[in-house]
Parts: sequence; C-alpha cells; structure tokens
Amino acid sequence: MPENFLPDQYLPILIFIFVAIAFGGVSLLAGILVRPSAPYKEKLLPYESGSEPFSNARISFPFRYYVIAMLFVIFDVETIFFFPWAVVLKKIGILSLIEMVIFVAILLVGYFYAWKKGALEWD
Repeated sequence: MPENFLPDQYLPILIFIFVAIAFGGVSLLAGILVRPSAPYKEKLLPYESGSEPFSNARISFPFRYYVIAMLFVIFDVETIFFFPWAVVLKKIGILSLIEMVIFVAILLVGYFYAWKKGALEWD
C-alpha cells in the first residue's frame, strides 16, 4: 500500500453515505406509515381532475416532436457555456475568442443542417 493511502479519511464519507441512505429510507417509511390510504374508484383513475379520460393516455407521438425537443435541449445547454466564458473573457485572452467563434460556427452549421433537413418543422 502507498504511504499516502489513509482509509480512515474515507470514514466521514462512508458515514455521510450511510446517513443519506438512512434518511431516505426513514422518510419513505414514515410516509407509508403516516399518509392516509383510502382508495376509491375516482381516485384510482389516471386523472383526478374530475373529467373523464376521453382517450388512451399511451398515445404515440411522432418522432419529429422528440427531435425538436432534443434540438432545443442541445442548443439551450450549449448557450449556457457562453455565460462563464463571457465572465472570464479578459483573463483567458484572444485564443478563447477564436475558440468560441469556431464553437458558434459549428453550432450554426448544425442549426442550418437541421433547418434544411426539416427537423424544425412542427407539422
């Protein structure tokens, strides 16, 4: 064993993990024991809004909706990278500006590709 390997330093981490798991388990058990359980026909329906379900809840959506959602998430997450970059731009210099221009160019190529393929059409 290496000299700097000290298993006793892992003890607080193990205690923390045990406390977190115990807290979750106790919370779930307390919820099961304390909550009222009085199921009835209307409560067991998929919707509790008082309106009757008029169709099956498991309808299939066109694949296009998932593509639009994924494109939105991808472009949304990538724009989050602009904020920390803008904060430290003066510190990291001109090289980072060039890298960000390349990054934006790649994003625009992807955007125009998706646009040309019709992935952004809602119908």
